[in-house]
Amino acid sequence: MWRQTATGLRVLIAFTILCGIIYPLVVYGVGRIPGLSANAEGSIIYSADGTPVGSSLIGIDPVPADPTADPYFHTRPAASAEDVLGPADTTTSGGSNKGGFDQDLLDTINQRRELIAQREGVNPALVPADAVTASGSGLDPHISPEYAELQAARVAQVTGLSQDEVRDLVANASTGRILGFLGEPTVNVTELNLAVQEAAR
Repeated sequence: MWRQTATGLRVLIAFTILCGIIYPLVVYGVGRIPGLSANAEGSIIYSADGTPVGSSLIGIDPVPADPTADPYFHTRPAASAEDVLGPADTTTSGGSNKGGFDQDLLDTINQRRELIAQREGVNPALVPADAVTASGSGLDPHISPEYAELQAARVAQVTGLSQDEVRDLVANASTGRILGFLGEPTVNVTELNLAVQEAAR
């Protein structure tokens, strides 16, 4: 019995050192490799003065103080939001689990389309699909270039920036297809709103 107990203690000590000390140190070291450190720390975004203001991986739909003078680009809607357009409940992440034939979902999409068209002053037919359909997480920071372009005129008008300046900021916050052919081009709204805010100062 003492022999089994001693063997068990040796195994316990060995795995404690391996899994409790060596493995965490290896993972920490890998996270310090140049090019990986930003991702390992949560992809934090900093303002011009070095203050952390968010993560490039999380999109939180901004709420304007005055809805009639909205200076922000908006993310995709979230299924967790109480209002059809948001903002999302950041304590909850997930989709609606409603199918394409669910009438409630179709009604919500049509309502979103009308509200976005009204906000941007365009025909509802011009509102892109990602503007009215919720992302799987509800916290997706990315929108399509088409949705960013739809919002550019309003943002330029409210912030006092020219449309060319706003489009340049959109381009700087954009990423293309992975390896040139995987996925779709996207615009990071979190990074874009910070850039617009700093440019409008």
